[in-house]
Amino acid sequence: MAESTPLTKEYLQTLVDVFKHCKILGIRVHDIAGKKVSLELPYSEKIIGNPETGIIAGGALTTLLDTTFGLAVFTALEGKYIAPTLDLRIDYMTSARPGQTLYSEAEVYRITQNVVFCRGIAYYDDQEKPLAHCVATFMPLPVEVTGVHL
Repeated sequence: MAESTPLTKEYLQTLVDVFKHCKILGIRVHDIAGKKVSLELPYSEKIIGNPETGIIAGGALTTLLDTTFGLAVFTALEGKYIAPTLDLRIDYMTSARPGQTLYSEAEVYRITQNVVFCRGIAYYDDQEKPLAHCVATFMPLPVEVTGVHL
């Protein structure tokens, strides 16, 4: 990433769109604020896991959360590192609801030399009533040594 590229909502969207599965799912950057990032996953036929109920597939939620957390790490590390996921744990708090846009929010709460720690939620219309809580860890790798061009 060029030094002058600001970590804006628009820039993060270009990163999300690089991942074909995220683009196909329609994942969009909802907000960015410091070490927090939120994304949205619009409800669509493509993400239905159970056709009888219209409930989304668990993989779509996992993709949303993993992408949100990864972008939070990228943002917290000022775009100088990419960070593969080491561990991702999702605890469901309630049942999914069909027909609604799903949001996720992640924040970095600790950065060490070898591991970045994140926490966050997935929710529909009320962050106080999350669908799921999530914690994850990531391994920071300097962009310049990875060969990744951002």
